Amino acid sequence: MQRFSDRTVLVTGAASGIGRAVAQRIAREAGNVFCVDVNSELLQETVDLISAEGVGVAESRVCDVSDAKSVTETVQACIDTFGSLYSIINMAGLLRFDDTEQLRIEDWDHVIAVNLTGTLLFCKAAIPHLLESRGSMVNAASTAAIAGLPCGVAYSASKGGVLAMTRSLAIEYGKRGIRANCICPGDINTSMSKDAEFPESMDFDLIPRLMSLTGAREPEVVAGVAAMLASEDAAHITGEDIRVDGGTLS
Repeated sequence: MQRFSDRTVLVTGAASGIGRAVAQRIAREAGNVFCVDVNSELLQETVDLISAEGVGVAESRVCDVSDAKSVTETVQACIDTFGSLYSIINMAGLLRFDDTEQLRIEDWDHVIAVNLTGTLLFCKAAIPHLLESRGSMVNAASTAAIAGLPCGVAYSASKGGVLAMTRSLAIEYGKRGIRANCICPGDINTSMSKDAEFPESMDFDLIPRLMSLTGAREPEVVAGVAAMLASEDAAHITGEDIRVDGGTLS
């Protein structure tokens, strides 16, 4: 498939995990992919991996998604590099677990700033260009946006916000040609999930209800859904949230 031939997709969180898998998938479908992350070393690895495959074109820029000025400059850099923007796929995020009674407000603010505000900032900066291309936004929510996550109050709130925001964007801009959808990943093997630290109060008896029926899967299963939603195959899909969770919430 070459669904993204002559089209540019900006992917945040592209240094690792789902974001890297998405960037690779877009490039494999002949797209120009503008890779964004705060980790410069791992971001360059993503670009190198894409270049080694010889399909698609990858460029990158280091950006703190929670910094409005940096986001605006990054979107403009994408336009300066490729000339247009067909889709933005917001995969940048962080996960943390806290006993809610012990949650520090600065930690809450950090999660909200990266996961929720960062997504808004990129959508906002991309909208003028997406109006020109009649393109799409794909945002990363989570199963935590639609079901309880123990000790995950900050993460859940941020992802619930992403889900509600995406639906609002879909309605606001649908008649003007922009589609906006969410992906709600569940049990996916990423460094973010593997490196998560749990508070001593965590009730691990609650964890099995958060596991998929088929076992954890690799980021590529999410990347395939992201690519579909970003492409014209999803021309009649907007305001939707698609669970990629192996039946966890079924």
